Amino acid sequence: MTKTPGSAAPCSDVGDMIHTLHWPTPAAQQSRVVALRAAPPPELLVTCEPCVAQYQQKKKSGLSCGSQADEESLCSDSGFGGSPASSLGLSGCSSLGLSPSSSFEDEDEFNVNNEGKETPTQNDVEKNKNMVNWSPVVVPLNKRAPWVQVVGHAGNFQTAGDGKLLKKYCASEQQCLQHLMDDVLRPFVPSYHGVTRRDEQDYNLMDDLLSFFDSPCIMDCKMGSRTYLEEELKKAWKHPQPRKDMFEKMVAVDPEAPTPEEKVQQAVLKTRYMQWRETLSSTATLGFRIEGIKKSDGSCNTNFKRTKYKEEVVQALDDFVDSNVLLLTNYQQRLKELRLVLEKSDFFKTHEVVGSSLLFVHDQSGRAGVWMIDFGKTVSVPPPLTLDHRSPWVEGNREDGYLWGLDNFIDILTDMLAVQ
Repeated sequence: MTKTPGSAAPCSDVGDMIHTLHWPTPAAQQSRVVALRAAPPPELLVTCEPCVAQYQQKKKSGLSCGSQADEESLCSDSGFGGSPASSLGLSGCSSLGLSPSSSFEDEDEFNVNNEGKETPTQNDVEKNKNMVNWSPVVVPLNKRAPWVQVVGHAGNFQTAGDGKLLKKYCASEQQCLQHLMDDVLRPFVPSYHGVTRRDEQDYNLMDDLLSFFDSPCIMDCKMGSRTYLEEELKKAWKHPQPRKDMFEKMVAVDPEAPTPEEKVQQAVLKTRYMQWRETLSSTATLGFRIEGIKKSDGSCNTNFKRTKYKEEVVQALDDFVDSNVLLLTNYQQRLKELRLVLEKSDFFKTHEVVGSSLLFVHDQSGRAGVWMIDFGKTVSVPPPLTLDHRSPWVEGNREDGYLWGLDNFIDILTDMLAVQ
Protein backbone atom coordinates (compact mmCIF):
# COMPACT_ATOMS: atom_id res chain seq x y z
CA MET A 1 0.00 0.00 0.00
CA THR A 2 1.27 3.47 -0.82
CA LYS A 3 2.10 5.45 2.26
CA THR A 4 0.85 9.00 2.57
CA PRO A 5 3.36 11.01 4.61
CA GLY A 6 2.06 13.39 7.20
CA SER A 7 3.03 17.02 6.89
CA ALA A 8 3.82 17.69 10.52
CA ALA A 9 6.54 16.22 12.69
CA PRO A 10 5.58 14.52 15.98
CA CYS A 11 5.31 16.96 18.85
CA SER A 12 7.06 16.79 22.17
CA ASP A 13 4.23 17.11 24.68
CA VAL A 14 0.53 16.52 25.07
CA GLY A 15 -0.40 20.10 24.34
CA ASP A 16 1.38 19.92 21.00
CA MET A 17 -0.23 16.57 20.20
CA ILE A 18 -3.64 18.17 19.82
CA HIS A 19 -4.65 19.29 16.35
CA THR A 20 -6.74 22.42 16.07
CA LEU A 21 -8.87 23.81 13.30
CA HIS A 22 -6.48 26.72 12.78
CA TRP A 23 -3.71 25.46 10.53
CA PRO A 24 -0.35 27.29 10.73
CA THR A 25 1.39 28.51 7.64
CA PRO A 26 4.28 26.38 6.26
CA ALA A 27 6.79 28.93 7.55
CA ALA A 28 5.25 28.84 10.99
CA GLN A 29 5.26 25.05 10.97
CA GLN A 30 8.95 24.99 10.07
CA SER A 31 9.93 27.45 12.79
CA ARG A 32 7.90 25.47 15.31
CA VAL A 33 9.66 22.24 14.40
CA VAL A 34 13.07 23.92 14.67
CA ALA A 35 12.16 25.31 18.07
CA LEU A 36 11.08 21.92 19.30
CA ARG A 37 14.27 20.29 18.12
CA ALA A 38 16.33 22.93 19.83
CA ALA A 39 14.50 22.61 23.12
CA PRO A 40 16.47 20.89 25.90
CA PRO A 41 15.30 17.40 26.95
CA PRO A 42 13.02 17.21 29.99
CA GLU A 43 14.74 17.00 33.34
CA LEU A 44 15.08 13.52 34.81
CA LEU A 45 14.18 12.91 38.42
CA VAL A 46 15.03 9.81 40.42
CA THR A 47 12.30 9.11 42.91
CA CYS A 48 11.11 6.25 45.06
CA GLU A 49 7.55 7.25 44.42
CA PRO A 50 6.26 10.01 42.18
CA CYS A 51 4.92 13.06 43.91
CA VAL A 52 1.21 13.18 43.31
CA ALA A 53 -0.98 16.10 44.20
CA GLN A 54 -3.83 15.47 46.55
CA TYR A 55 -6.08 12.86 44.97
CA GLN A 56 -9.60 13.69 44.00
CA GLN A 57 -12.19 11.16 45.02
CA LYS A 58 -14.00 9.65 42.09
CA LYS A 59 -17.49 11.09 42.11
CA LYS A 60 -20.31 8.60 42.30
CA SER A 61 -22.27 10.84 39.97
CA GLY A 62 -19.73 10.33 37.21
CA LEU A 63 -21.21 9.01 34.00
CA SER A 64 -20.92 5.29 33.54
CA CYS A 65 -21.95 3.29 30.49
CA GLY A 66 -21.99 -0.45 30.46
CA SER A 67 -19.34 -0.94 33.11
CA GLN A 68 -19.16 -4.52 34.31
CA ALA A 69 -16.96 -5.97 36.97
CA ASP A 70 -16.04 -9.01 34.92
CA GLU A 71 -15.65 -7.36 31.59
CA GLU A 72 -12.00 -6.45 31.44
CA SER A 73 -8.75 -7.62 32.86
CA LEU A 74 -6.90 -5.18 35.07
CA CYS A 75 -4.23 -4.91 32.42
CA SER A 76 -6.71 -3.83 29.81
CA ASP A 77 -6.39 -0.28 29.20
CA SER A 78 -9.41 0.98 27.94
CA GLY A 79 -10.99 3.70 29.73
CA PHE A 80 -12.18 6.84 28.44
CA GLY A 81 -10.24 8.77 30.66
CA GLY A 82 -7.39 7.32 31.90
CA SER A 83 -4.95 5.98 29.96
CA PRO A 84 -5.15 3.08 27.91
CA ALA A 85 -8.24 1.37 27.17
CA SER A 86 -9.71 -1.88 26.71
CA SER A 87 -12.59 -0.85 28.64
CA LEU A 88 -13.89 2.57 28.30
CA GLY A 89 -12.95 4.20 31.44
CA LEU A 90 -12.39 7.78 30.87
CA SER A 91 -11.46 10.45 33.07
CA GLY A 92 -9.45 12.87 31.36
CA CYS A 93 -7.99 11.66 28.30
CA SER A 94 -4.98 9.73 28.89
CA SER A 95 -6.32 6.38 28.48
CA LEU A 96 -9.60 6.61 27.31
CA GLY A 97 -9.94 3.49 25.59
CA LEU A 98 -13.41 2.47 25.19
CA SER A 99 -12.17 -0.87 24.48
CA PRO A 100 -8.76 -2.09 24.96
CA SER A 101 -9.99 -5.45 25.79
CA SER A 102 -13.06 -6.55 24.20
CA SER A 103 -16.48 -5.63 25.28
CA PHE A 104 -17.40 -9.30 25.46
CA GLU A 105 -18.20 -10.37 28.99
CA ASP A 106 -15.52 -13.02 29.14
CA GLU A 107 -12.63 -10.78 28.23
CA ASP A 108 -11.04 -11.44 31.59
CA GLU A 109 -10.72 -15.07 30.48
CA PHE A 110 -7.95 -13.94 28.18
CA ASN A 111 -5.94 -11.92 30.68
CA VAL A 112 -2.27 -12.67 30.18
CA ASN A 113 -1.81 -13.14 33.90
CA ASN A 114 -4.46 -15.83 33.82
CA GLU A 115 -2.71 -17.59 31.00
CA GLY A 116 0.37 -18.86 32.69
CA LYS A 117 2.31 -15.77 33.76
CA GLU A 118 2.89 -15.17 37.42
CA THR A 119 1.29 -12.22 39.10
CA PRO A 120 4.01 -9.83 40.32
CA THR A 121 4.86 -10.05 44.01
CA GLN A 122 4.93 -7.07 46.34
CA ASN A 123 8.73 -7.19 46.19
CA ASP A 124 8.58 -6.85 42.42
CA VAL A 125 6.30 -3.86 42.75
CA GLU A 126 8.55 -2.21 45.32
CA LYS A 127 11.56 -2.81 43.09
CA ASN A 128 9.85 -1.19 40.12
CA LYS A 129 8.99 1.88 42.14
CA ASN A 130 12.67 2.81 42.37
CA MET A 131 12.91 3.96 38.80
CA VAL A 132 13.94 6.98 36.77
CA ASN A 133 10.88 9.09 36.01
CA TRP A 134 10.39 11.92 33.58
CA SER A 135 9.44 15.06 35.41
CA PRO A 136 5.87 16.02 34.51
CA VAL A 137 5.41 18.69 31.86
CA VAL A 138 3.55 21.59 33.43
CA VAL A 139 0.73 22.58 31.12
CA PRO A 140 -2.07 24.93 32.11
CA LEU A 141 -5.29 22.95 32.37
CA ASN A 142 -8.65 24.28 31.40
CA LYS A 143 -11.92 23.07 32.83
CA ARG A 144 -11.46 19.43 33.79
CA ALA A 145 -13.70 16.93 32.10
CA PRO A 146 -15.78 14.80 34.47
CA TRP A 147 -14.75 11.19 34.96
CA VAL A 148 -16.43 8.92 32.46
CA GLN A 149 -16.36 5.14 32.32
CA VAL A 150 -18.06 3.51 29.39
CA VAL A 151 -17.01 -0.11 29.71
CA GLY A 152 -14.62 -2.20 31.74
CA HIS A 153 -13.86 -2.86 35.39
CA ALA A 154 -15.34 -0.26 37.67
CA GLY A 155 -12.59 1.18 39.85
CA ASN A 156 -9.70 0.46 37.46
CA PHE A 157 -9.06 4.19 37.13
CA GLN A 158 -8.73 7.00 39.64
CA THR A 159 -8.09 10.65 39.02
CA ALA A 160 -5.19 12.50 40.60
CA GLY A 161 -4.29 16.15 40.73
CA ASP A 162 -2.31 18.09 38.13
CA GLY A 163 -3.81 16.32 35.13
CA LYS A 164 -2.70 12.82 36.13
CA LEU A 165 -4.55 9.54 36.03
CA LEU A 166 -4.14 6.38 38.11
CA LYS A 167 -4.67 2.97 36.57
CA LYS A 168 -4.51 -0.24 38.59
CA TYR A 169 -1.01 -1.66 38.47
CA CYS A 170 -0.21 -4.15 35.72
CA ALA A 171 3.41 -5.24 35.41
CA SER A 172 3.33 -5.87 31.65
CA GLU A 173 1.76 -2.49 30.99
CA GLN A 174 4.31 -0.78 33.22
CA GLN A 175 7.16 -2.35 31.27
CA CYS A 176 5.65 -1.21 27.97
CA LEU A 177 5.07 2.36 29.16
CA GLN A 178 8.62 2.62 30.53
CA HIS A 179 10.00 1.39 27.22
CA LEU A 180 7.79 3.77 25.24
CA MET A 181 9.10 6.80 27.13
CA ASP A 182 12.42 6.22 25.30
CA ASP A 183 10.88 5.39 21.92
CA VAL A 184 9.88 7.61 18.99
CA LEU A 185 6.26 6.71 19.86
CA ARG A 186 6.38 8.71 23.07
CA PRO A 187 4.32 11.65 21.68
CA PHE A 188 1.55 9.20 20.79
CA VAL A 189 1.06 7.60 24.22
CA PRO A 190 0.17 9.12 27.61
CA SER A 191 3.31 10.23 29.45
CA TYR A 192 4.17 7.75 32.20
CA HIS A 193 5.25 8.83 35.70
CA GLY A 194 5.94 5.56 37.50
CA VAL A 195 4.16 3.52 40.17
CA THR A 196 2.36 5.03 43.11
CA ARG A 197 0.24 3.62 45.94
CA ARG A 198 -3.17 4.66 47.16
CA ASP A 199 -5.45 2.95 49.67
CA GLU A 200 -3.18 -0.14 49.73
CA GLN A 201 -3.45 -0.49 45.94
CA ASP A 202 -0.61 0.07 43.45
CA TYR A 203 -1.28 2.17 40.37
CA ASN A 204 0.52 3.17 37.21
CA LEU A 205 0.57 6.98 37.09
CA MET A 206 0.17 8.67 33.71
CA ASP A 207 -1.16 11.81 32.08
CA ASP A 208 -4.92 12.22 32.00
CA LEU A 209 -5.41 13.01 28.34
CA LEU A 210 -8.96 14.27 28.74
CA SER A 211 -7.87 17.10 30.99
CA PHE A 212 -6.90 19.11 27.92
CA PHE A 213 -10.44 19.15 26.56
CA ASP A 214 -13.70 20.80 27.54
CA SER A 215 -16.72 18.44 27.44
CA PRO A 216 -14.93 16.08 25.05
CA CYS A 217 -16.33 13.58 22.59
CA ILE A 218 -14.46 10.28 22.95
CA MET A 219 -14.10 7.17 20.83
CA ASP A 220 -12.18 3.99 21.63
CA CYS A 221 -11.08 1.78 18.73
CA LYS A 222 -9.38 -1.55 19.33
CA MET A 223 -6.65 -2.08 16.76
CA GLY A 224 -5.49 -5.25 15.05
CA SER A 225 -6.88 -8.36 13.40
CA ARG A 226 -7.15 -10.32 16.67
CA THR A 227 -7.59 -9.57 20.35
CA TYR A 228 -5.97 -12.66 21.86
CA LEU A 229 -2.27 -13.43 22.24
CA GLU A 230 -0.70 -16.45 20.58
CA GLU A 231 0.28 -17.81 23.98
CA GLU A 232 -3.36 -17.68 25.06
CA LEU A 233 -4.37 -19.71 22.02
CA LYS A 234 -1.57 -22.23 22.56
CA LYS A 235 -2.58 -22.82 26.15
CA ALA A 236 -6.18 -23.35 25.10
CA TRP A 237 -5.05 -25.92 22.51
CA LYS A 238 -3.07 -27.80 25.15
CA HIS A 239 -6.06 -28.18 27.42
CA PRO A 240 -9.09 -28.50 25.15
CA GLN A 241 -12.21 -28.55 27.28
CA PRO A 242 -15.71 -27.86 25.95
CA ARG A 243 -17.09 -24.78 27.70
CA LYS A 244 -20.78 -24.46 28.40
CA ASP A 245 -20.47 -20.81 29.42
CA MET A 246 -18.87 -19.89 26.10
CA PHE A 247 -21.53 -21.84 24.22
CA GLU A 248 -24.19 -19.79 25.99
CA LYS A 249 -22.43 -16.54 25.12
CA MET A 250 -22.10 -17.60 21.50
CA VAL A 251 -25.79 -18.50 21.26
CA ALA A 252 -26.77 -15.21 22.90
CA VAL A 253 -25.07 -13.36 20.05
CA ASP A 254 -25.91 -15.73 17.19
CA PRO A 255 -28.13 -18.80 17.80
CA GLU A 256 -26.97 -20.30 14.48
CA ALA A 257 -23.24 -19.98 15.18
CA PRO A 258 -22.68 -23.36 16.92
CA THR A 259 -22.16 -26.44 14.78
CA PRO A 260 -24.61 -29.37 15.08
CA GLU A 261 -22.08 -31.19 17.27
CA GLU A 262 -21.66 -28.16 19.53
CA LYS A 263 -25.42 -27.86 19.85
CA VAL A 264 -25.63 -31.47 20.98
CA GLN A 265 -22.82 -30.97 23.51
CA GLN A 266 -24.16 -27.56 24.53
CA ALA A 267 -20.51 -26.48 24.74
CA VAL A 268 -17.68 -25.09 22.57
CA LEU A 269 -13.92 -25.20 22.85
CA LYS A 270 -12.26 -22.01 24.03
CA THR A 271 -10.08 -21.88 20.89
CA ARG A 272 -13.16 -22.08 18.71
CA TYR A 273 -14.90 -19.36 20.71
CA MET A 274 -11.90 -17.03 20.61
CA GLN A 275 -11.58 -17.26 16.83
CA TRP A 276 -15.33 -17.09 16.19
CA ARG A 277 -15.62 -13.95 18.29
CA GLU A 278 -13.30 -12.00 15.99
CA THR A 279 -15.46 -12.73 12.93
CA LEU A 280 -18.40 -10.78 14.33
CA SER A 281 -16.95 -7.29 13.99
CA SER A 282 -14.72 -5.22 11.73
CA THR A 283 -11.72 -6.71 13.57
CA ALA A 284 -11.82 -9.47 10.96
CA THR A 285 -12.81 -7.36 7.95
CA LEU A 286 -10.88 -4.12 8.57
CA GLY A 287 -8.28 -4.77 11.27
CA PHE A 288 -9.92 -2.53 13.88
CA ARG A 289 -13.25 -2.16 15.61
CA ILE A 290 -15.07 0.59 17.45
CA GLU A 291 -15.49 -0.28 21.11
CA GLY A 292 -17.46 2.70 22.28
CA ILE A 293 -18.35 6.33 21.69
CA LYS A 294 -19.18 8.97 24.27
CA LYS A 295 -20.61 12.27 23.00
CA SER A 296 -20.28 15.68 24.63
CA ASP A 297 -23.92 15.54 25.72
CA GLY A 298 -23.08 12.52 27.90
CA SER A 299 -24.68 9.89 25.70
CA CYS A 300 -22.72 6.63 25.34
CA ASN A 301 -22.87 3.85 22.79
CA THR A 302 -21.00 0.57 23.17
CA ASN A 303 -23.27 -1.42 20.90
CA PHE A 304 -20.69 -2.10 18.20
CA LYS A 305 -20.13 -5.84 18.62
CA ARG A 306 -21.77 -6.53 15.26
CA THR A 307 -20.44 -3.47 13.41
CA LYS A 308 -18.55 -5.34 10.73
CA TYR A 309 -18.57 -3.61 7.35
CA LYS A 310 -17.08 -0.39 6.03
CA GLU A 311 -20.46 1.27 5.47
CA GLU A 312 -21.41 0.71 9.11
CA VAL A 313 -18.08 2.06 10.35
CA VAL A 314 -18.45 5.16 8.15
CA GLN A 315 -21.88 5.83 9.63
CA ALA A 316 -20.52 5.54 13.18
CA LEU A 317 -17.55 7.82 12.44
CA ASP A 318 -19.75 10.43 10.77
CA ASP A 319 -21.98 10.48 13.84
CA PHE A 320 -18.94 10.74 16.12
CA VAL A 321 -17.74 13.96 14.45
CA ASP A 322 -21.24 15.25 13.63
CA SER A 323 -20.26 15.37 9.93
CA ASN A 324 -17.55 17.96 10.72
CA VAL A 325 -15.08 17.98 7.81
CA LEU A 326 -12.36 19.78 9.75
CA LEU A 327 -12.44 17.19 12.53
CA LEU A 328 -12.21 14.40 9.97
CA THR A 329 -9.22 16.18 8.43
CA ASN A 330 -7.51 16.57 11.80
CA TYR A 331 -8.02 12.91 12.66
CA GLN A 332 -6.78 11.81 9.24
CA GLN A 333 -3.63 13.93 9.62
CA ARG A 334 -2.94 12.62 13.10
CA LEU A 335 -3.28 8.99 11.98
CA LYS A 336 -0.93 9.59 9.06
CA GLU A 337 1.64 11.01 11.46
CA LEU A 338 1.19 8.02 13.75
CA ARG A 339 1.67 5.59 10.87
CA LEU A 340 4.97 7.23 9.88
CA VAL A 341 6.27 6.96 13.44
CA LEU A 342 5.05 3.38 13.93
CA GLU A 343 7.02 2.30 10.87
CA LYS A 344 10.18 3.75 12.47
CA SER A 345 9.58 2.54 16.03
CA ASP A 346 11.94 -0.08 17.49
CA PHE A 347 9.35 -0.85 20.17
CA PHE A 348 6.61 -1.48 17.63
CA LYS A 349 8.58 -3.80 15.38
CA THR A 350 9.61 -5.99 18.33
CA HIS A 351 6.24 -6.26 20.11
CA GLU A 352 3.03 -8.17 19.49
CA VAL A 353 0.45 -5.43 20.07
CA VAL A 354 -2.85 -7.08 21.00
CA GLY A 355 -5.85 -5.57 22.75
CA SER A 356 -4.45 -2.05 22.38
CA SER A 357 -6.72 0.84 21.44
CA LEU A 358 -6.56 4.20 19.76
CA LEU A 359 -8.24 6.91 21.79
CA PHE A 360 -9.89 9.68 19.72
CA VAL A 361 -10.83 12.90 21.52
CA HIS A 362 -12.19 16.25 20.35
CA ASP A 363 -14.29 19.07 21.74
CA GLN A 364 -16.36 21.99 20.52
CA SER A 365 -13.30 24.20 20.08
CA GLY A 366 -12.11 21.96 17.26
CA ARG A 367 -9.16 20.51 19.13
CA ALA A 368 -8.62 16.85 18.30
CA GLY A 369 -6.11 14.23 19.36
CA VAL A 370 -5.40 10.51 18.97
CA TRP A 371 -3.32 8.39 21.35
CA MET A 372 -2.35 4.75 21.69
CA ILE A 373 -3.59 3.25 24.96
CA ASP A 374 -3.94 -0.14 26.68
CA PHE A 375 -0.73 -2.11 26.68
CA GLY A 376 -1.63 -4.81 29.19
CA LYS A 377 -1.55 -7.49 26.49
CA THR A 378 1.39 -6.12 24.50
CA VAL A 379 4.37 -8.51 24.68
CA SER A 380 7.82 -8.60 23.13
CA VAL A 381 8.66 -11.17 20.47
CA PRO A 382 11.79 -13.34 20.77
CA PRO A 383 14.77 -11.92 18.85
CA PRO A 384 15.68 -11.82 16.06
CA LEU A 385 11.99 -11.95 15.07
CA THR A 386 10.46 -8.62 14.02
CA LEU A 387 6.91 -7.84 12.90
CA ASP A 388 5.60 -5.74 10.01
CA HIS A 389 2.06 -5.63 11.49
CA ARG A 390 0.50 -5.95 8.03
CA SER A 391 1.13 -9.57 7.07
CA PRO A 392 -1.80 -11.96 7.57
CA TRP A 393 -1.64 -13.79 10.86
CA VAL A 394 -0.67 -17.45 10.80
CA GLU A 395 -0.22 -19.16 14.13
CA GLY A 396 3.45 -18.82 15.00
CA ASN A 397 4.29 -15.63 13.08
CA ARG A 398 2.98 -13.33 15.88
CA GLU A 399 1.61 -10.79 13.37
CA ASP A 400 -1.24 -8.72 14.82
CA GLY A 401 -2.54 -6.71 11.84
CA TYR A 402 -2.18 -3.35 13.62
CA LEU A 403 -0.86 -1.43 10.61
CA TRP A 404 -3.29 -3.21 8.29
CA GLY A 405 -6.08 -1.83 10.45
CA LEU A 406 -4.52 1.63 10.58
CA ASP A 407 -4.16 1.68 6.78
CA ASN A 408 -7.85 0.82 6.44
CA PHE A 409 -8.83 3.46 8.99
CA ILE A 410 -6.92 6.18 7.10
CA ASP A 411 -8.43 5.03 3.79
CA ILE A 412 -11.93 5.26 5.27
CA LEU A 413 -11.34 8.83 6.49
CA THR A 414 -9.87 9.73 3.09
CA ASP A 415 -12.94 8.35 1.31
CA MET A 416 -15.25 10.21 3.69
CA LEU A 417 -13.44 13.49 2.98
CA ALA A 418 -13.58 12.89 -0.77
CA VAL A 419 -17.39 12.94 -0.79
CA GLN A 420 -17.81 15.99 1.44
